[in-house]
Amino acid sequence: MNVEDLAHPAEEVAPELLGAVLTHETPEGTVSVTITETEAYSGTADPASHAYRGKTPRNAVMFGPAGHLYVYRSHGLHWCANIVTGTEGVASAVLIRAGRVIEGEDLARKWRGDKVESPRLARGPGNLCQALGVTAEHNGTDLLTGAAVTLSEGEPVPAALIRVGPRVGVSRAHDWQHRFYLAGDPTVSAYRLSPRAMPSAGA
Repeated sequence: MNVEDLAHPAEEVAPELLGAVLTHETPEGTVSVTITETEAYSGTADPASHAYRGKTPRNAVMFGPAGHLYVYRSHGLHWCANIVTGTEGVASAVLIRAGRVIEGEDLARKWRGDKVESPRLARGPGNLCQALGVTAEHNGTDLLTGAAVTLSEGEPVPAALIRVGPRVGVSRAHDWQHRFYLAGDPTVSAYRLSPRAMPSAGA
């Protein structure tokens, strides 16, 4: 996978990331996750995006270049990982919502908890970051240049297995069809409508 693959709007890249592999090499070992669920966020054109109101120190990574990791804290509890897409200067990113651990399951379970079932190790964006050991220190990482956290191509995903639906847990633009996931995959997170969801125009 190269920067040209990611240099497109988030809603175009998000389904293409299904089946791709995120890998984190740590002193304790390596964990790799096949991506099974994504959500696209379109920057200043998207009311649900962190970049909707413009560039800030927090969201600066979202404005490019493509291929970098944007990590943020959700509800003060969990780290969430996004892959920056599009052209530099225009905010665009894909939230990695869920994945399947394909390497380093013992280490992922150590970080997630001994009793966590395999399909749930990286199910949900916070759990995925915990299983991979990704935190704020990885914000801004270039995923394509051999850093500790990398993105690579995996097995191709048949188009027939890709499903599209509304985004999970956001209050604005929640009904935009920007969530992409693998049909029937047990690692995909459950859909939940935010109790604060407001009516919005379609994308």
